[in-house]
Amino acid sequence: MQNQINETVSFLESKGILQPEIGIVLGTGLGKLVDSIAISQQIDYVDIPNFVKSTVEFHSGKLIYGTLNGKKVLAMQGRFHFYEGYSMQQITFPVRVMKALGVKYLLLSNAAGAINLDYKKGDLMLIDDHIDLLPDSPLVGLKDDSQGPRFTDMSAPYSSKLNNLLKQIALKENLILREGVYAALKGPNLETRAEYRYLKIIGADAVGMSTVPEVLVANQIGLPCAAISVLTDECDPANLKPVNIPEIIAIAGQAEAKLITLYTQLIQQL
Repeated sequence: MQNQINETVSFLESKGILQPEIGIVLGTGLGKLVDSIAISQQIDYVDIPNFVKSTVEFHSGKLIYGTLNGKKVLAMQGRFHFYEGYSMQQITFPVRVMKALGVKYLLLSNAAGAINLDYKKGDLMLIDDHIDLLPDSPLVGLKDDSQGPRFTDMSAPYSSKLNNLLKQIALKENLILREGVYAALKGPNLETRAEYRYLKIIGADAVGMSTVPEVLVANQIGLPCAAISVLTDECDPANLKPVNIPEIIAIAGQAEAKLITLYTQLIQQL
């Protein structure tokens, strides 16, 4: 893996991507934050050595490098998912590359369903903790001391510094920022009524199909991270309706302005 990381880093540096300070991973329907970046380089994933291809139609599949509020940022406009058929190592490889390039903080976003029915469509939820229900882990494999400890501590997977700053920004901007536990399932199917009831019982406030693998790797390699879910549907097992993907994408787009406000102001303060 280290040889692959070195190859990718050398390629990106040859394209002028030098010493980014903040890494950003943008989830489904949440790509417009890149409009706030003064872009100096953008590269399709398929052109980057050791990256795989994003197959989700709502993801543009580009790596964006530029300046945002005075900071050099490296943004993934669309992520990779386990349900696309890739290994956990493949979908989290960009996080390891970001760290090797010099990134000091990782900001993630996703679209998720609200299990906590006090939370509504269009709300933002700051992830305080998570429940990993994925069938594999990106930390499984041969021991590589250069990539951090095998037995990675997860007692506080999300940076209290970043989360506290985000809560302060939300308060200042009069934005509702929920806080809760995110459950990650493999997908790509949505959940049954019984599964939603189960998720509520075990303590989940929201459910999605991403983010946790990147957070696992970030913790292994010592990269402080924060993650915000845009809640795009309400997962009420007593009133469950067939999934409406266009509506989910539309709601994500409507709520994105609030996410952009939080992350752009956070970046300014880092």
